Amino acid sequence: MKLIEALAILKGAKDRSTGAFTCFLATGFNPLHLNTFLTAELALLFTDQKIQIQNGLYGDLLGNVSRLEKAAVEVGIVVIEWADLDARLGIRSSALSSPSLCVDIVETVRTRASQIQRSIEATCQRMPVIVCFPTLPLLPISFVPGWQASSLEIELNAIMQSVCSQISQCAQVRVLSPQRMDMASPLPERHDVESELLTGFPYRLAHASALANLLAQLTRQPTPKKGLITDLDDTLWRGLLGEVGSEGISWDLDHHSQMHAFYQRILGALASEGVLLGIASKNERAFVESALGRKDLALPPMVFFPIEVSWGAKSEAVARILKTWNVGPDSVVFIDDSPLELAEVKASHPEMECLQFPTKNSVAIYDLALRLRDLFGKSAILEEDSIRAQSIRRSHAVANDYKAARRTAANFLEHVEAEMSFDFTKVPLDPRALELVNKTNQFNLNGKRFKEASWQDYFRSPESFLLLASYTDKYGPLGKIAVIAGRQNGRKLYIDTWVMSCRAFSRRIEYMCLEELFAKLGVDDIELDYVRTERNSPLREFLAEVSGGASPKCRIYRHSFEKRSNTLREPQEMTNG
Repeated sequence: MKLIEALAILKGAKDRSTGAFTCFLATGFNPLHLNTFLTAELALLFTDQKIQIQNGLYGDLLGNVSRLEKAAVEVGIVVIEWADLDARLGIRSSALSSPSLCVDIVETVRTRASQIQRSIEATCQRMPVIVCFPTLPLLPISFVPGWQASSLEIELNAIMQSVCSQISQCAQVRVLSPQRMDMASPLPERHDVESELLTGFPYRLAHASALANLLAQLTRQPTPKKGLITDLDDTLWRGLLGEVGSEGISWDLDHHSQMHAFYQRILGALASEGVLLGIASKNERAFVESALGRKDLALPPMVFFPIEVSWGAKSEAVARILKTWNVGPDSVVFIDDSPLELAEVKASHPEMECLQFPTKNSVAIYDLALRLRDLFGKSAILEEDSIRAQSIRRSHAVANDYKAARRTAANFLEHVEAEMSFDFTKVPLDPRALELVNKTNQFNLNGKRFKEASWQDYFRSPESFLLLASYTDKYGPLGKIAVIAGRQNGRKLYIDTWVMSCRAFSRRIEYMCLEELFAKLGVDDIELDYVRTERNSPLREFLAEVSGGASPKCRIYRHSFEKRSNTLREPQEMTNG
């Protein structure tokens, strides 16, 4: 982004009136153009909000990080450069340099880095904190030649690595990737010596723009994609299965097709993180089963479910996979080597991310890996991620068992040995709760989403409560699948947020959640902040059953609910969960 482009974005965003996104940018240097670029990048991400950035005092990084602890903002951003840890590492310092001072510099950096670390660890208890470690090169103040790593350089980098390793373990700390920074901004093109000497702003404009872009990306934490559908021929492997047979396809160095083995490894890694994997291929099923049975495949074939093999349109196969997964196309990535197939799927599922596999460009496989990491990446792997694919498979067994048993819903749940557990813990907040709230659509009370800071603030009120429900049966666990948040005033309860994973439909979990609230909190009256959305018809139908109708501030009374809850609904098919 050019500076003039950033200024134009700010001009266009100045009249926004739907709220503000606030952050505190803690630096020791003059933030100057970094402020401008960061504000513009945030304005592009938070398109309906004004962007407000607070700054601290020039030359006082440690003090600014301490001020961040009490700042009334949604996110904190800490950008550290070497001169902020010891002025003698900056070009504006007039201090003499000598080998004997290196030891003192190392100790000063160690002390200040430790102080900054403690402040960050305290601040991240109440808001997300983004941290960028030094991006500028160390000044050549050591006595060794430039092509040799000096002990000063090695020790200073070791201190930074130690601090980085420790704070990255904190749930709400996000460290900017040095590798991505190197890719976005080459090291020789970062430092503006003249600007730093004249104004205290140390960056060239291109580096400030690249840094602002990455910092902005870290503030948002986009919802990761849920599933990936892949083609087979010239994608998962090289060669046309129908022409060369299962022994003729390849993914190895000898056949110059190692890029396909790398792609298989990528898919295996995604599967281990909870990503759903499916196959849509125009092929013969017997040939596909034979190929997937090869012992040298770089990932176990059971990670793919479902496997759609037919000669029909790819878009139809994709639609069947989406139905099986019970997810919307906007949560899925489709990969194929054929531009025609990609266009056909995109035309039928415009919300889906469709990526071409670079069969004739081995170098581009690395770019594809980076793209998939960005689309599916998450800050932490939760228990629910590891059991998602298994629960999809089990849902088919549940449906078949239900049809075969021909039982009522109540008898069926007894048959599958369903067990529910409820957790009212507010501190520390379980990250799964916010994840569910921000990605659930169908069983969603009002569609409200929360930023991490506002979610944390909500539960600081003594009147607030949080219910996190987990489910398991003889088919296996679904994990934490429902979240209810609200406030209690005497014997009345106000529910502001209620979501439930679509994987938990048709198990009466919503009824059991209400029963638990009435019993645990001892209330007689529950008022719900219901808002109709395009997708929350399942919740709307449920409210119509238990309260007589779904309307804003609809109410559920204990005595009425106890009578109505005896009437059970039959399981129904849901989509786009």
